[in-house]
Amino acid sequence: MDIRQTLRASPLHRKFTGHDTSGTFRQFVRDQSGSYVIISALLMPVLVGTAGLGTEVGWWYYKHKNMQSAADSGAVSAATAASAGGDILAEADAVTANYGYSNSVNNVTVAVNNPPKAGSHTSDLQAIEVVVSQPQQRLLSALFGSDPVLITARAVALPNSGTGCVLALNSSASPAVNVSGGNQLNLIKCNLYSNSGASPSLNVAGSATVSANQVGVVGDVSGASSITTTNGVKTHVQPIADPYANVLPPSEPSCTNAKITVNSNGKTSSLDPGCYSGSITVNAGATLNLNPGIYYLDGANLSVAGNATITGTGVTLVFTGSGSDWGTASIGSNANINLTAPTSGSTQGIVIYGDRKMPAGTAFNLTGGSTQNFGGAIYLPKANLSFSGGNGTSTSCTKIIADTLTFTGTSNLQVDCSALGGTATIGSQTAQLVE
Repeated sequence: MDIRQTLRASPLHRKFTGHDTSGTFRQFVRDQSGSYVIISALLMPVLVGTAGLGTEVGWWYYKHKNMQSAADSGAVSAATAASAGGDILAEADAVTANYGYSNSVNNVTVAVNNPPKAGSHTSDLQAIEVVVSQPQQRLLSALFGSDPVLITARAVALPNSGTGCVLALNSSASPAVNVSGGNQLNLIKCNLYSNSGASPSLNVAGSATVSANQVGVVGDVSGASSITTTNGVKTHVQPIADPYANVLPPSEPSCTNAKITVNSNGKTSSLDPGCYSGSITVNAGATLNLNPGIYYLDGANLSVAGNATITGTGVTLVFTGSGSDWGTASIGSNANINLTAPTSGSTQGIVIYGDRKMPAGTAFNLTGGSTQNFGGAIYLPKANLSFSGGNGTSTSCTKIIADTLTFTGTSNLQVDCSALGGTATIGSQTAQLVE
């Protein structure tokens, strides 16, 4: 074999002259260099589209969250305005506009429904529903549909109409508020609250009646048919905060232990502020005037007989004591009581204050009837208070906070307390979201 034959027989010759093309093709097929670049290029439109669609959906979620905040605030503001007689539509639109959702602007719709058109409060005439909606133009999602995507948020709120004038603080007493017999409790434009979770929390029995702006109890009500309200009887509500929980009178001065008795002699007796550890008794037909200031009854009892009179402006009676010796009060039927709280100072708006350290259930009997008028708050957080009084005039102010309450006779309470510089609010003034 010559040199030419030897070269033609070599693998190198076959490779360069094309006589082994099937092997070269197989080698090319087996070569994986650069395959990831090709695959990435093929998938890139899908990856970009998915990322873009995810961004679009994220934007919808962001819009809905912001819109929900607008609906929540609009519902609460509208319900709060309703309790004050305001324009609920104007209020809702003004609030949602602060979030960038003004009715009829940029295809935004703000609907206000009273009562709601959906949900669990459609039959509640006090509930206010706010629905905010706005269509969103599609971007990449246009691949799946051509219509705009409607983003909607909805909220429902209930107004806390009026303000409280009666509050029982006990969390478990059954009942914590009792109105029985032929007694009548008239709460004029104000609310009754009971923090007891018992059944019943409020008991209205016999021929007794309750009339109020609203009744709210943590537990249940017995005798609901004898209750008349403007804004409903609500059970299983949240407890109402003690409005005077952080109030403390000034330090008690030194006490006199002399017993004070006022008899009927045709003259008016006067008493100065200070601390008294001896009992104070006002007999039938007698008159006692309390000069302005704070009166501490340290283990002392205040007793006012029927047809006796006790008066005072800018007065707070503080009942305190120690051990088993605590001051209390007893006011008989037809006693003439006209006591008004201070308009400033640490006991502003409080006409009677009970020490929180006294034993729970300490008895107080303020049963003077229609001639018994306290201007301000009666705050006895540990007392079992029996009450009958108040003439219910449009300018009167009486609020009662006690551990437990029993109403006797006829009681008329009203809470126009502006003349006192204001008293602490019982219950929230702001409406509450319920949906």
